[in-house]
Amino acid sequence: MKDKVNEIRISYKERIPATFWQKINSSKDAADCLYQHWDKQTIQVHESFKVVLLNNNNKVKGIYQLSKGGITATIIDIRILFAVVLKSLSVAIILTHNHPSGTLKASEADREITQKIKKAADLLDVRLLDHILIVPNGEYYSFADNGLI
Repeated sequence: MKDKVNEIRISYKERIPATFWQKINSSKDAADCLYQHWDKQTIQVHESFKVVLLNNNNKVKGIYQLSKGGITATIIDIRILFAVVLKSLSVAIILTHNHPSGTLKASEADREITQKIKKAADLLDVRLLDHILIVPNGEYYSFADNGLI
C-alpha cells in the first residue's frame, strides 16, 4: 500500500479591486482606518490584536484579527501571523491592538513582541511599517512615530 499524504492548498481571493483599496500615508491614516473597523461595543472590554495587510503601494488589502484576549492581554502566535501575511501576498504590514483601559503607553510586552515580529518580517522581506495602539475614544499611539520601529 502506498503511503498517503495530505495535499496542501493555499488560496487568496480579492473581492474588491485594488483601485478601491484605501492607501495608508501616515500613522493617522492607519489609526483612522483601524478605529473605523473596530467593534465599538467590545473595544473597552477585551484586547484584540490585528494585522493590516498592505500591497507595495501601501494600499490596504485587508485587516485580519489574529487574536482576541482578556481585559489586559492577548496572545500572538507569530507563525499564524506570517501564514496570513504570506498567504495574502502582502509586502508590508501594520500591527495593531487595543488597550481597553485607555492607556496610550506601550508596555514592555508590547515592545518585545513588536521587535520579535520585526525580526521575522525582516527575514521574510516584509516591511513592518508600524504598531498602532488604539484606545476606546479613538486616540492612538504609533510605535513608528515614537522611534520604536
